[in-house]
Amino acid sequence: MTAWMVRRPGPVATRPLERVRLPVPEPAPDEVLVRVEVCAVCRTDLHLAEGDLAPRRPGTVPGHEVVGHVAARGAGAGRFAVGARVGVAWLRAACGTCRYCARGSENLCPDSRYTGWDADGGYAEYLTVPQDFAYPLPADQPAEKLAPLLCAGIIGYRALLRSDLPPGGRLGVYGFGASAHLTAQVALAQGATLHVLTRSGSARELALELGAASAGDAYDAPPEPLDAAILFAPVGDLVPVALAALERGGTLAVAGIHLTDVPSLVYRDHLFQERTLRSVTANTRADGHALLEHAARHPLRVATTPYDFDRADRALKDLAADRVTGAAVLRIAD
Repeated sequence: MTAWMVRRPGPVATRPLERVRLPVPEPAPDEVLVRVEVCAVCRTDLHLAEGDLAPRRPGTVPGHEVVGHVAARGAGAGRFAVGARVGVAWLRAACGTCRYCARGSENLCPDSRYTGWDADGGYAEYLTVPQDFAYPLPADQPAEKLAPLLCAGIIGYRALLRSDLPPGGRLGVYGFGASAHLTAQVALAQGATLHVLTRSGSARELALELGAASAGDAYDAPPEPLDAAILFAPVGDLVPVALAALERGGTLAVAGIHLTDVPSLVYRDHLFQERTLRSVTANTRADGHALLEHAARHPLRVATTPYDFDRADRALKDLAADRVTGAAVLRIAD
């Protein structure tokens, strides 16, 4: 099969993503083999390619927002029929027995494993996934519109939960790419007032089209204090900016897996009056199912920029240069 591999991480200009030929993987017991239709491109893939996220294994195939069909089943894998449409997301496995898993926090499991990091992902014609970590998907929806839900949507949903946005509250969103534009719609459906802060002019236009009350530059002050905020841009300099914009008792959730260094905080300006700073780590399967159920009840407008599979390296370059509106999606099979 054809795949794209990160052989030597480095700046995207050095072309760390390499097109290769690999054997089609064999599903292990309780795994399914998935024929990939599309795979959305996540900023985590860029962090892996450039070395911001240290590779867990040499020659990793990235990609963890996969829509495809079950092509084969390993021994004991009876959850999905051959031909069933499934989604594959970032979280690939958890031990199920540690104290974190026992309390419903499998995203914090010390033995958790991830698609496109611990195991080859969706920048390929086929991949395998444990059946219990695959998501059933509707057969009548465009694959291109489903794929971004499987990480951008899920992580954004968890970030929204972590932000403790009160009913009808004022939410600030810093950065407005693949994850943010989906999360914004979930928040709006819940009755939030949305203020978007981003350096991209086209992203500001999209935010206003989706119903944001305002859209300004990333370092601007929003027009009113925020009850909650989510930082999607991987820019540590924005942490004090967002904290300073919070109302008393507000919470800032940082959604990314990678963030540049955070500058010094001034306690009175940034944390006093019970402001809270929180991180977001991966997701649980419960987050995934909840987001997909929400999307089924409240269809989301999923902005995508499609790329043919042979231009995966260009998709990463465009993402790095902020030339992608919404989510970049690799079209791998019809």
